[in-house]
Amino acid sequence: MRAAIISWPGVIGVGEAPDPEPGLGQVVVRVRACGVCGLDVLIADGELASVSYPIVPGHEFSGEIVALGPGAPGKWRVGDRVTVDPILPCGQCAACCSDYMMECEQRGAIGETVNGAFAEYVAVPAANCYRMPDSMTWEQAAMVEPASRALRAVRRFGVVAGQRALVVGANTTGLLLLQVQRLSGVKVTLVDRDPGLLDLAMDLGAFAVATDIAQVGGEKFDVAIDCTGDPEAMEGAFDAVHADGRLLVFGTPHASGRIQLSRVPFYDLQAELNRSMAVLNSFGVALELIASGSIRTDPLLTHALPLASFDEALKLTRSGAESKVQVLPDFEALDPERSTELGGRGQ
Repeated sequence: MRAAIISWPGVIGVGEAPDPEPGLGQVVVRVRACGVCGLDVLIADGELASVSYPIVPGHEFSGEIVALGPGAPGKWRVGDRVTVDPILPCGQCAACCSDYMMECEQRGAIGETVNGAFAEYVAVPAANCYRMPDSMTWEQAAMVEPASRALRAVRRFGVVAGQRALVVGANTTGLLLLQVQRLSGVKVTLVDRDPGLLDLAMDLGAFAVATDIAQVGGEKFDVAIDCTGDPEAMEGAFDAVHADGRLLVFGTPHASGRIQLSRVPFYDLQAELNRSMAVLNSFGVALELIASGSIRTDPLLTHALPLASFDEALKLTRSGAESKVQVLPDFEALDPERSTELGGRGQ
């Protein structure tokens, strides 16, 4: 099969790899769509200690089952359309038994510790598969994973209707967090330098938008969420929370990134600093929200590229200029006339 292979940090290519065989309790999925994430950029740059090279990345994906391994549950059949939770906990330690798998010391992830979905085929645990509704497209299903992370973050915060939230960054994560919080009745102000993305944010339900945190006029928020990973943006977001507010760091900073936070919010104002990148039992709910149209993902998709253009997909994501880039291994077969630029904002 063809696969995108990161042989070593900075050494990236698309070439032949062995076809995966399904192990005990596994299925083989023919990949139809796989989203490019900031985590994939970190893997390509060698900034994740958990990765052993060579690796096929890719953890936001959908496809159809083409082979069943021994012990795969009888509910699955060849041809079933699925999207896949990439988290691989051990399932036996105290953390897993307490339903907090992110604390599992043996935890792995598809596309990070085992080969992932920037390939024609990938072997995955059947237990991680979720059946796609007939009405859902491959591209929408590949957005379930990032949507589930946004949903988990909002659930963890316990935001309630009427609260005010500041989201910094109108990237995929920021626009998903906007929509999830809006479903809870939260009034979201979104900050980004791109006026086009701010127009999209308003279309998706933002209460207000601004091109700089300074433009919100010193207003204090119940929750401030950074989706950029930029140290300066994190500092600005933290300064925007009120006395009992909470800052959520959702953006992925580079290893060299450092932030300086005032002691006043910590000690005098009792503000909280949190981080959340977990899925944790939110995958199925995120799938339902996208399928119902409660979370809109089509406007977030800006580029669809063939597998051969994986390096270009990484560059687009690294630039931060686009919302969501996806790789479609069957790009030409799905639609020979389709453009690599979806122009999907607002559709």
